[in-house]
Order: sequence, then C-alpha cells, then structure tokens
Amino acid sequence: MWKDFKEFAFKGNIFDLAIAVVIGAAFGKIVTSLVENIITPLIGLISGGIDLSNKAYPVPGTKTIITYGVFIQSIIDFLIIAFSIFMVIRLLAKFKKKEVEQPAETPSIDAKEELLKEIRDLLQTQQSATVDKHLPPDDSTK
Repeated sequence: MWKDFKEFAFKGNIFDLAIAVVIGAAFGKIVTSLVENIITPLIGLISGGIDLSNKAYPVPGTKTIITYGVFIQSIIDFLIIAFSIFMVIRLLAKFKKKEVEQPAETPSIDAKEELLKEIRDLLQTQQSATVDKHLPPDDSTK
C-alpha cells in the first residue's frame, strides 16, 4: 500500500496540480485586490457612489435582518473576478497560439529518400505511358 501511495504521490501530474493550486491561490489574491482596490471604486465612481453592501431588510416581528445587499455585492464581485480571469486566460491563450503558429523546420530529406522519390515518379510516368499505348484512340477529336 505504501508503494502504491508513493507512486501516486510522486507522479508528475500531482506536482503540476500542487503548483497550479499555489499559483491559483496567489492569483486569486491579485484578482481580489484588483477588484476591491481598483475596479469596485471605479464602478462606484461611475454609478454615483452606490454601495449595495449596507442594504438590508428587517423581518417584521423578529430581530432577524436579511442583508441582501452583501449578497448582491458578492454576485457583482464574482462577475468582475470571473471576467478578469477570463481576460487573463484569453491573453495567455493568444501568447500560446503565437508560439504554436511559428512554422516548424522542414525536415531535411536525405539522399536515399530523394532517390526513392525520383524512382517512384519515373515508375508512375512509365506506367501511365504504357496504359496510354493500350487504350483505343480518342474519337472525340472528330
């Protein structure tokens, strides 16, 4: 059982996943900071300083307060974060696409392959000439 666990734990995919989780956590902090410190204040400035986080509804006859504004603000934050991540992934995909589009070097053909290609072409030419000799003359020229 220990041997199986070691094989599983030390596969390359596990390390790639661990690295992705750490980078994702760091990226999440960057995006959260971007949303809280730059994008949300800009949206507040554009919208006239509307702050939904303090909106609440007191349930009549109880001490319960439904803070729906925090929920709405969380939805807005999610949409902004999702859009920001989408834009970053799209930008990275463009860079990756440019790498793939670079033409690969054409493999050099050695002399033996070149000779074989010439022999093939000659055989095809001879075969088509032989077939043409055995066909009846074309009557469409009359």
